[in-house]
Amino acid sequence: MFQGFSQASVDFLWGIRFHNERSWFLEHKEEFLTLVDGPMRALAAQTAAAMEEEYPKLGLSLKVSRIYRDARRLHGRGPYKDHLWFTLRRPGQKEGAVPCFYFELAPEYYSYGMGCYDPTPLTMAKLRARIDRDPKPLETLARRLARQKEFVLEGEPYKRPKGDPGPLLSPWYNRRQITLSSDHNCEGLLFTAQLYDQVIAGFRFLEPYYRWMRALADDPPPPQP
Repeated sequence: MFQGFSQASVDFLWGIRFHNERSWFLEHKEEFLTLVDGPMRALAAQTAAAMEEEYPKLGLSLKVSRIYRDARRLHGRGPYKDHLWFTLRRPGQKEGAVPCFYFELAPEYYSYGMGCYDPTPLTMAKLRARIDRDPKPLETLARRLARQKEFVLEGEPYKRPKGDPGPLLSPWYNRRQITLSSDHNCEGLLFTAQLYDQVIAGFRFLEPYYRWMRALADDPPPPQP
């Protein structure tokens, strides 16, 4: 059962950021397992079980990130990640290319939400085509989002807008990625078991947005201009 992270969990991630080398990590590996990996996996398992019970038809699969970076993609960075996360998404598809629920912990923040951070151009073309074809379902979701203050629509915008479906849907229409995120400082609920309640309530709110985005995979390719 998840009991919360601790200030020591955050301090470990700061340590990785400033001492990202094998000797430091091996010296502090037990701290990582106890302070970061253990609580993360407990929160992930508890959240995944609740989502499976409440939304079994979503077919979500849990993935907890490893602290080790891919040796092929270091690009001058150290061998370890200084932020860790878990995701819930459909299995068997490229991570980032399909929408997922996520929780992330970094030294200076924690964040949770839902989105698609590396969608294909075809996926975003389908999104625009669906808005053009039938905007009302997303209009309902966009108004629901505007009435609350927890989640914010994020994602890199196109340098050249793709179109103008009006002020309500234009922010969705003209982004390369779509993410609904809730970002927090490393304090308060992060250090309590009630963090789980915050995360699962957020995922429940986001479930209709996940279903709308997930259904894009079944849409036909839009006609070429």
